[in-house]
Amino acid sequence: MSGGENTDRASAKAQAGATGTADVETGHDYDGIREFDNPLPRWWLMTFYGTVIFAIGYWFYYHTAATGDSQMTTYQKEIIAAQKEEDQKLQALEAQGKGVNEEQLLALSKDAAAVARGAAVFKQNCLACHGDRGQGVVGPNLTDRYFLHGAKAKDAYQVIGNGVLDKGMPAWRTILGAAKVQDVTAFVLELRGKNLPGKPAEGVAEDEAARAKP
Repeated sequence: MSGGENTDRASAKAQAGATGTADVETGHDYDGIREFDNPLPRWWLMTFYGTVIFAIGYWFYYHTAATGDSQMTTYQKEIIAAQKEEDQKLQALEAQGKGVNEEQLLALSKDAAAVARGAAVFKQNCLACHGDRGQGVVGPNLTDRYFLHGAKAKDAYQVIGNGVLDKGMPAWRTILGAAKVQDVTAFVLELRGKNLPGKPAEGVAEDEAARAKP
């Protein structure tokens, strides 16, 4: 046995004495590096078992029992809370007469992203009365140039948001929030003038409606 091997064995025995455990050799030797079969340190085992127990508890709590909210659910709740906060700000501004104006709504109707969002909300909530393309079913045809409650963009916004109870039109602001009402208004404004076949025109022509509501 070489002097180096003697030194290695003496060092291993010294470490074994310090830890209170004896090294167990497997008999494998690779270029002078001996393989031991010693137990893992207790701190490592405790950490490993702890992570396993934590993972099982985590899975049961969030996925099996569904007691806690997952990260995605938490994120969605935060998004909803942010939307509600934004809606409250918009409603407060409107109550002060500082809400959206005619120019803003008309600009929004030319915003492809806003129109797409409004179309999605419209398809979820408005088909029964206005049809899938705004052609009118129970409610009026939204694609012509005749109006029951005013021809301005702000008129459409007010009708969608506040509703017309005697006509069966609900107040969508309390259901959708102010931001989505703006998007739906943008979509409805974008429909005007398409003159899709559907329910016959109701109300008065655009120029008459404009004179009636300055």
